[in-house]
Amino acid sequence: MLNDSSILITGGTGSFGNSFVRFILKKYSPKRIVIYSRDEYKQFVMQNTFQDERLRFFIGDVRDESRLEFAMRDIDTVFHAAAMKQVVASEYNPIECVNTNVLGSENLIRASIRAKVKKVVAVSTDKAVKPINLYGSTKACMERLMIAANHLAGSDGTRFSVVRYGNVVGSRGSVVPVFRQQAASGSLTITDERMTRFWLRIEDGVSFVDQCASMMYGGEIFVKRIPSMRINDLAEAVAPGCKINVVGIRPGEKLHEAMVSEEESLNAFRFNDFFVIQPSIKMWEGQSERTYEGQSGELVPFGFSYSSDNNTEWLDVPALRQLMDETEIVSH
Repeated sequence: MLNDSSILITGGTGSFGNSFVRFILKKYSPKRIVIYSRDEYKQFVMQNTFQDERLRFFIGDVRDESRLEFAMRDIDTVFHAAAMKQVVASEYNPIECVNTNVLGSENLIRASIRAKVKKVVAVSTDKAVKPINLYGSTKACMERLMIAANHLAGSDGTRFSVVRYGNVVGSRGSVVPVFRQQAASGSLTITDERMTRFWLRIEDGVSFVDQCASMMYGGEIFVKRIPSMRINDLAEAVAPGCKINVVGIRPGEKLHEAMVSEEESLNAFRFNDFFVIQPSIKMWEGQSERTYEGQSGELVPFGFSYSSDNNTEWLDVPALRQLMDETEIVSH
């Protein structure tokens, strides 16, 4: 799908952007990949890392609609990963989170439609499901904006879809590098020993985003089926036998994360390795009869939820160690 095409990635210098660019260059032969972000130093580092003339670096902020529109000229597909992601920082700086995650996403929608982009895939998070913190709330709002954007674009305009997935092993800001740093001092800090999370490699996440971009019709929320882990098991995997200090849940933190809520079960379809949540407002004929990669899907039972504590697939300590060995851990 991405061969001989022009691609733009917002927030392209982050963990997702770096991994996704590497994935695209290995699998496809794109015409160009525009990295849109506001940090010139990260762009400089990324440019030196890849040294590929198909990569173009564009300084800009999703808060700037005119700059976005300028960057999107002749772009075929947009992957929207720019966001303010840090939960605690968002609680203390709420309007900054809203400006980037909500208003910035609306700017991107308008610029994409005006530039006649074919497809937009927005990267979301499990924290958007039944959010209890500002970050999750803004991502939930972003999802709604993206789905509704299909109405704005019209039946023959830009198509918008959303991809949700959980915590990424070793991504910037993840707990793994924090645990490794703490282990050197002889003890680890855990907020609550009952905590569970969805967990996947960044490579699996970017592959799923690419898969969704290929099979999307517009209006869907795609959810990858991935394993869960217990925070105590992760601590043991990173630093066996290390002393554990339990400090209590931080502002805006959940014990467990959900990827599909009970309310969404009315429109959620189960496939082999993913769920598709169709829009609650009917957009297209045959919306609930769509096939994805040749699969018809099965409507989940009413009241079904997919959360990190009721998952049927779990990572134990050896599996977590293997997962960390198989992926790059970002230490900063």
